[in-house]
Amino acid sequence: MADQQRLRLPIGIQTFSEIREGGYYYVDKTPIIERLVHQNKYYFLSRPRRFGKSLLLDTLRCLFEGHQALFEGLYIHDRWDWQRTHPVIRLSFGSGVMRNREELDTRIRDQLFSERERLGVSLQRETDIAGEFSALIRDTHTQYGERAVVLIDEYDKPILDNILEPERARELREGLKNLYSVLKDADPHLHLVLITGVSKFSKVSLFSGLNNLNDITLDKPYADICGYTDEDVDTVFAAELPGLDRAEIRDWYNGYRWGGTDTPSVYNPFDVLLLLQKRQFGPYWFESATPTFLVNLLKERGVFTPELTAWHSRPALLSRFDVDDISTDALLFQTGYLTLKDIHEEVPNRPLYKLGLPNQEVEISLNEALLPALGVSHAVFDDVVIRLPRLLKAADMAGLEAHLKALYAGLPHDWYRNNPIAQYEGHYASVFYSHFAALGVQVTVEDASHHGKVDMTVDFGGHLYLFEFKVVEQLPEGKALEQIKAKGYADKYRASGKPIHLIGVEFSREQRQIVAFDVETA
Repeated sequence: MADQQRLRLPIGIQTFSEIREGGYYYVDKTPIIERLVHQNKYYFLSRPRRFGKSLLLDTLRCLFEGHQALFEGLYIHDRWDWQRTHPVIRLSFGSGVMRNREELDTRIRDQLFSERERLGVSLQRETDIAGEFSALIRDTHTQYGERAVVLIDEYDKPILDNILEPERARELREGLKNLYSVLKDADPHLHLVLITGVSKFSKVSLFSGLNNLNDITLDKPYADICGYTDEDVDTVFAAELPGLDRAEIRDWYNGYRWGGTDTPSVYNPFDVLLLLQKRQFGPYWFESATPTFLVNLLKERGVFTPELTAWHSRPALLSRFDVDDISTDALLFQTGYLTLKDIHEEVPNRPLYKLGLPNQEVEISLNEALLPALGVSHAVFDDVVIRLPRLLKAADMAGLEAHLKALYAGLPHDWYRNNPIAQYEGHYASVFYSHFAALGVQVTVEDASHHGKVDMTVDFGGHLYLFEFKVVEQLPEGKALEQIKAKGYADKYRASGKPIHLIGVEFSREQRQIVAFDVETA
């Protein structure tokens, strides 16, 4: 399909009608939408930012309002009753930042009034916010003779914008809870409700009483309701692909998965569209608005960065997110920095999720963002970017040892005193892994073989480097290299044809430095 007509790229466009009428590419999500609207009434969907949640809601709005011409040629066009429409009430908290309850209440009242005007429902009285929202739903049902569809976008943004200020966040949470509490008693007047956001706050904290809210975040049938699949990229955007490395597109931007390992993995649409426009790879999504509080929280909690590649969590932890209880698992998963890699069920009906970094964009960018939290300044990393690839390509072991020792010598002593992560032996391996991963070289952590797992493998510049780490009290012991050799970690790579370098690295806890860098070529 590479000879198909080239269309416009819908970068940043969240309005369904503009995409359909403006000559833009559109990935048809209506097969999934048809399933959604016919199976339940109250839905909740969590997806990371810039994944197309707003466009999904606007597509639903156009569908229920009966804009038939916009759906010409799409899956749902001949499967929908266009004679029956439903009034749509749409609220969004995506724009601006609200700092207190008063600002939030003003924003809510403005939206409720605007929806009354748009729907032609007269404003007969002013009560509290809950009363006004209830009246809007009831009056809309009465005026149109059909129950209302309620679509709420970025439902959690006012809280997330203030998550580092717990008192303020709790105040805003109560304001939103006051609004959302209306939905339970409005049931006779509602046809469909869909609430979307980044995080999944507990029902108790925000949706009190709305026990029938169906969370489809991890449901297999809705795994690709947002985002592009491989098939979407290969067909819809076929005319844009010549000149770009298809495998590299997949490595950089694919890998997000919700709903299990047998569901399609998806691309972030924002990344794909900007790549197709700019024709070069870059961390477009990561740079667009990575929250500072995420990096600060990971630093505060002393996260072992190699664990980001294989993080295990229970489903309950992925849902544990509230002002007073922010689970690291939930934070990383819901914001899109970790994704589902595998599901283990050692005990029946008690699944254990294996999470990992979704793709190269996130691995490079997140590790680079975390380096200052590990004590590696941006200036030091800029030097690393120039020096380290050259050393790896040349297999310059003396240079590599000198580089790594200089890296650890450069960690500030004040940082050791003040940062709780210094208590963790994993800090040494975190610095080691993250500064390699931030370069974009191919890094495999705990690389499994039939004899066990080597701590880290680096594949770059035509060479393979197998690293094993040990932390010793003060003097070198030589056990790191000895373990690589004894376990035969290199065996799985012997057919690759690449030179294999075995490197045992021993850190002295007391000296805070590498005291052994033993090398052998397999």
